[in-house]
Amino acid sequence: MILQKIRIQNVNPRSNSLRLMKRLMSSNEPETKADKPQSQPRVFSGIQPTGTVHLGNYLGAVKRWGEELSVENRLNKIYCVVDLHAITLPQDPKTLRSGIKKMTASLVACGLDPDKCILFQQSTVKEHAELCWILGTVCTVPRLAQLTQYKEKSAKLKEVLLGLYLYPVLQSADILLYKATDIPVGEDNIQNIQIAQHLTKNFNLMYGNYFPKPKAILPDSNNARVRSLRNPEKKMSKSDPDTKSCIYIDDEPDIIRDKIKKSVTDTIKEIRYDPEIRPGVANLMLIQASLSNQTPEQVEQFIMENDMNKVKFKEMVTDSLIQHLSPIRAEMNRLLKDEIYLDSILKQGEESARDIASQTITDVKKLVGFH
Repeated sequence: MILQKIRIQNVNPRSNSLRLMKRLMSSNEPETKADKPQSQPRVFSGIQPTGTVHLGNYLGAVKRWGEELSVENRLNKIYCVVDLHAITLPQDPKTLRSGIKKMTASLVACGLDPDKCILFQQSTVKEHAELCWILGTVCTVPRLAQLTQYKEKSAKLKEVLLGLYLYPVLQSADILLYKATDIPVGEDNIQNIQIAQHLTKNFNLMYGNYFPKPKAILPDSNNARVRSLRNPEKKMSKSDPDTKSCIYIDDEPDIIRDKIKKSVTDTIKEIRYDPEIRPGVANLMLIQASLSNQTPEQVEQFIMENDMNKVKFKEMVTDSLIQHLSPIRAEMNRLLKDEIYLDSILKQGEESARDIASQTITDVKKLVGFH
């Protein structure tokens, strides 16, 4: 989808004042940190506190997040438990509260070391909501109404909640608040990044060149394709009503064994990697490849050399999953028993996030004319 250009000349009654504002700002801009380039790219990603990280999340994104961290780039790796986004649709408060802790523990157990990244709870940094409102004034109703996710979700509702409609503006605020440049997303979220790019352009045209243009960082093409174990035509998803379709990072070994055993493959005897024709077999090969740091083709070669049938192949995948996920599950369970430590992680992240966010809001308020 090509990002549509805003036609400033058709914005009425602001158009004349906008052109005047741009001329005035070019000679008399408020003092901000607007024009200072960032020394390094900055990553921002958010994940909702609804449920636990599943295997698709882990292999497609979270595993890589942990591997890319270092103490030196902590302020440029920002990960957020997006509880404001979670209430776009109604949530039970008690479930949401425990979900925030569970997702925090999940991410830390998966390798997001809070000393090597900023990990925080979205709602504790009020600047997210402030910037969302300001960005809402440079966004149009038709631009949001054309988004595929909005159309699909709103079609199922009798009455559409305003939060569902404004979701992409808040997501843009999340990104721009930290002047993030690299945004890890799945292909189904590309349109929301295009909204962030659109609002970046609009704001910069109206108030001066302040925000860097964010870009989508897509997951590895293989790991992005982890499919449902029960219906490999679909992505693995925690919203799937079939409980055996999805593996979670805290699944017990017996549960993993049962899910893999009952995963859908096909009736062809030979085991070959062919995602188009044989998605069920290919999905299991992809999982095995990701866990063993191999390519699916290398897994295929190993299977051929060892003359494996599907039963043996599924046992191999099961063993790899149990071996890889067991220490993660153990660490996650340990963390969930130490709420004080989890609170301290989120507090540390909140303080670091607010240091960046407060400067951005101060600059934005000067540019807009509040100060």
